[in-house]
Amino acid sequence: MHNARCHFAPLALAAAAILAADIAAADQIRLDVAVSNPVMLSGSAQRAYVKVGLTGFPLIGTGSRTPTNVSIVLDRSGSMSGEKIRKAKEAALLAIDRLGPDDIVSVVAYNHTVDVLVPATKVRDREEIYRKIESLHASGDTALFAGVSKGAREVLKFAERHRVNRVVLVSDGLANVGPSSPGDLGDLGWSLAKQGISVTTIGLGDGYNEDLMVALAGQSDGNHAFAENAEDLARIFGYEFGDVLSVIARELSVRIECAPGVRPIRVLGRRAEINGRQIVTTLNQLYADQEKFVLFEVEVPARSTGSQLEIATVDVRYANTVSRTTDVLGSRAMVSFSNSYAAVEAGQNQGVLVASVELLANEANKNAVALRDQGRIQEAEAALEANAAFLEKEATRYKSEALRGRASSNRKAKMKLAPSEWSKQRKVMAEDAFQLDNQQAW
Repeated sequence: MHNARCHFAPLALAAAAILAADIAAADQIRLDVAVSNPVMLSGSAQRAYVKVGLTGFPLIGTGSRTPTNVSIVLDRSGSMSGEKIRKAKEAALLAIDRLGPDDIVSVVAYNHTVDVLVPATKVRDREEIYRKIESLHASGDTALFAGVSKGAREVLKFAERHRVNRVVLVSDGLANVGPSSPGDLGDLGWSLAKQGISVTTIGLGDGYNEDLMVALAGQSDGNHAFAENAEDLARIFGYEFGDVLSVIARELSVRIECAPGVRPIRVLGRRAEINGRQIVTTLNQLYADQEKFVLFEVEVPARSTGSQLEIATVDVRYANTVSRTTDVLGSRAMVSFSNSYAAVEAGQNQGVLVASVELLANEANKNAVALRDQGRIQEAEAALEANAAFLEKEATRYKSEALRGRASSNRKAKMKLAPSEWSKQRKVMAEDAFQLDNQQAW
C-alpha cells in the first residue's frame, strides 16, 4: 500500500496542477486575434482587417459576481407625468429587487432642480428605498447635465476598482437647463469614464435628443436604448441590470503595435488613438460570456511567395473583478504570402470580413442620417439604397444572413424619411448604430 501511494502521488499532483490551471484559465478573458486575410497575395502591398476579440468568462453562481455601485437617475420633468413616471418608478423598483445587500445604490431625480432621493447606501433597508422612489411626481424643466453629475457624485462616494460603477439615466425630453449639447454631455461622459464610471442612457418616447444620449453613453462606455413606450422600460432595465450584474473585468487597456512597414489606417466603430505604428484604446468593462472587439485596418507591405510576417502584436491589461487581480494577455497577428488566388480566397476569415462590412455599412448609414438632417431626403434615400445593395452583395459573397438582414433594414429605413416618421426613425437608427459600434448584446 505504501508503494502504491508513492507511485500514484505524482499523478495526483499532476492532476491537481492541471485542474488548477483549468480553473485559472476559466477565470480569465479569452483573447482572439484574427486577420481577415491570413493568406495574402505575394508581390504587392495590400490592406487587411484585424479583429482583436475579448470574450468574458462565465460566472459560476451568484457568489462570484462583482458587487455593484449604481445610481439610478430619473427625469421627473413635466413631460414625464402620468404613465411615463409611473413606469419609470416600476422599472427602478424591479432593478432594486435584483441587487444584493452588499450592493450600493443611490436614486437621483431631476427637473429644473436635482434631488438625491436615496443617498449612496447598501441595499439593506429596501422598504425605505421603495418608499422614496414611490414618492416621485413629475413637473418642471429638464436639468439633465446636473442630474447625471449628481448621480455620478453619489457613485464616487464608494467608487472602487473592483465594483461596477454605473449611472443609469432615464429621460424623455430635451436638456433645457444647464449644459445641453451633445458635445457637453459627451465631455461629461469622457470625464466620468476616466474615473471608472459608465453611463447608460435610456431615451423614452420621441422627444429626447438621441445625439446627446448617444454621446453620453458612448464616451463613457455605457449602453444606450430607445424605449418607444413607457411599457418598454421594465424590459430595458432588465437587460441593463443583467449587464451590470455580470461584469467580470474593468479598466481594459488594449495596445496594438504594428510591425515595421505595416501602417495602421483606421479603427472602425470604436474610439482609439493611432500614434505612428501604435493603436491604443480602452474599455470600461467587459461582461460574462459577451464579446467586445477592436477592429482595425492596416496596409501590409509586399512580400515574396512563401514568406510570413507578424503584422501586429497585441497586449491587453485589465482588472479582473472576480479574482481581484490585474491580468495581462498577449497575442499576435500573422499572415503568410502566396501567389495562388485560390489559396488567398480559401484562407479568408469570414467572421472578420462580415464584422468589417457591418461597421463600414454603419458609417455609411450615419452619413445618410446627416444628409436627411440637412433636408436632402432624396440623397439620403439614395445613400441607404446604395448601402443596402452593398450589404446584399457582401451577404451573398460571405453567405451571411446577418448582412442580409441589415440590407432589409436599410430598405425599410429608406421608406421612413418623411417628416411625419423621421423623429422616431432617427432614434431607431441612432440606437442601432450605437449598439453595433459598441457590440451591445441587447
